[in-house]
Amino acid sequence: MTARNRLPKLTDFSSGVMAALIAACLAFPVGADFTGHGGMIRGIALSPDGSRVMTASFDYTARLWDFGSQNELAALTGHAGPVNAVAFMPDGHHAVSVGDDGVLVSWDLRKNAPLHRFEGHTAKIADVSVSSDGHLVATASWDQTVRLWDLRRQSEVNRLAHDTPVNAVAFAPDHSIVYSGGNNGQIAAWAISDGSLLYTFPAHDMAVTDVAVSPDGTRLLSAGIDETVRVSDLATRRELHVFRGHDGPVFSVAFSPDGGKAVSAGLDGLVILWSLETGRSIRWIEAHDGPAWAVAFSRDGRFALSAGSDETLRLWHLDSGSRIGMPLSTDDDPKPWLDSSHPGAKLFRSCAACHDIDAEKQSRSGPHLEGLFGRRVGTVPSYAYSTALTEANFVWNHDTLTALFRDGPDVMVPGSKMPLQRIPNAEALDALVAYLEIITAKQPAETD
Repeated sequence: MTARNRLPKLTDFSSGVMAALIAACLAFPVGADFTGHGGMIRGIALSPDGSRVMTASFDYTARLWDFGSQNELAALTGHAGPVNAVAFMPDGHHAVSVGDDGVLVSWDLRKNAPLHRFEGHTAKIADVSVSSDGHLVATASWDQTVRLWDLRRQSEVNRLAHDTPVNAVAFAPDHSIVYSGGNNGQIAAWAISDGSLLYTFPAHDMAVTDVAVSPDGTRLLSAGIDETVRVSDLATRRELHVFRGHDGPVFSVAFSPDGGKAVSAGLDGLVILWSLETGRSIRWIEAHDGPAWAVAFSRDGRFALSAGSDETLRLWHLDSGSRIGMPLSTDDDPKPWLDSSHPGAKLFRSCAACHDIDAEKQSRSGPHLEGLFGRRVGTVPSYAYSTALTEANFVWNHDTLTALFRDGPDVMVPGSKMPLQRIPNAEALDALVAYLEIITAKQPAETD
């Protein structure tokens, strides 16, 4: 049995790690990963003290978690589209998030409520970074700009124009420079003082997907569609290492707190730990069944957090490669549409990707469908509807659902968060609506 596949033993853990794990198990039942999102997780951030984690998800929410217990503390709803990246402010009491809606949202984490929405980008925002002094926030967008925002004044203070969509952004530790990477494979360095372009250098053969600056500010770590992780010297712009190990694009990279290691995550679902001293891989972790979109070190560097398309955030002990927290089954709910012979059941599979049919189950990117027929639009408690739906005034029934899928949500409810989908075939549409009436009917309560 190889080291990569060997089951971890208790001796794999240091006494300090074991003590922490035992204390955690005695204090509360350890969660099965960090579960609760109803869509792929695209971004991870750790609080300055390492006690909390924030995640960004395709389900339109950012979520706050307790690092030790892996329990969800809050679901933060403020975006009208998938959330792509999050970051804590230095005080640990505030945070920011960005998403496909092109909006930067600042959060008060003591109230778990949005403070302000910063609008101006004309396309999705892919990444966000906060300066070490907390004065500025940088956002990277597919509108070919990086924008600098002053959260205290609630205003945009500079706009850094690129000639390509921008995927990644990171401040230097002394907040004098901000680095960006885009679809042209180049890294650009910008002066914070006046927004001038200091220099560019080629980093990848294809698009840059992520960048990180070492704790001492001397090196830049980058990930690319070209399946590589690269380390560059920022003084000379010389390439120090090219790490090849991922089978597919690499989406996320991070430096360890001491700057001696790096970690990466990619389309292949792997998390790979790299030595920046030897230029070799240290450990390969098969972290997710699908793509691993984001990765981060714990504040002490002993653990890594990874996020994937499987809607989970997972915690890994890097010395042993073991996963912390016993896996729970989160996908064992009945799925009658998979076995049904009803002609509308196959079409319903697309609905099931975003909606639960049980009101008691976890929220997904859409509200649950239980009791859909006869329900007024926009009335599921606790679900964060768009204004378009909360202000709408109709009831879901055969006619309205037919109109929804025939004309599309952009026509029926302009401005809603519902994804664009139409079923032009009248027979197929009738079958879907008929099956919806069956599958979403409220089940009678069980009696003794």
